Amino acid sequence: MNVYECLRSRRTVRQFSDRKVPNDVLEKILNAARWAPSSRNQQPWELIVVTKKSTLHEMGEIASTGSFIAEAPIAIAVLMKNADQPGMDAGRALQQMEIMAWSEGLGTCFVTLTERQRQLVSNLLRIPEGIDLITVLPFGFRSDDFQSRGTPRKPLSEMVYREIFGSR
Repeated sequence: MNVYECLRSRRTVRQFSDRKVPNDVLEKILNAARWAPSSRNQQPWELIVVTKKSTLHEMGEIASTGSFIAEAPIAIAVLMKNADQPGMDAGRALQQMEIMAWSEGLGTCFVTLTERQRQLVSNLLRIPEGIDLITVLPFGFRSDDFQSRGTPRKPLSEMVYREIFGSR
């Protein structure tokens, strides 16, 4: 799948098959994060790969908007340490992992955590003070009943200006 097609076709996945994620595919996803650009090339990422079912279930119970973590074969906790631009740098790594996973037939869904949920997951994963948990990304092959419904997108004419704001 070429990059353009991958970007155009990628969808959020919350239902996963039972199929195990091969180590070589996991390594590609992890390398996609490692290769992401970062502010001043700080590379502030720390990643925790979780495959233990009991931990996945517990994270799924903690994350009110991410109960599907419990059904994923793996999850990757994305942490940031001493980052100048933690949101931007994390977002770049997350997007690259998502796109790499999609190109390999896997899906994911960014899980939003409240501050309390972030603390509970941090405790569960024994994340030390001073290292911030950004999110948990569950990964897995799309379930057999997954239907890739296109999500409506605004046309470029509604979001792109030429030279100055308001100039179409």
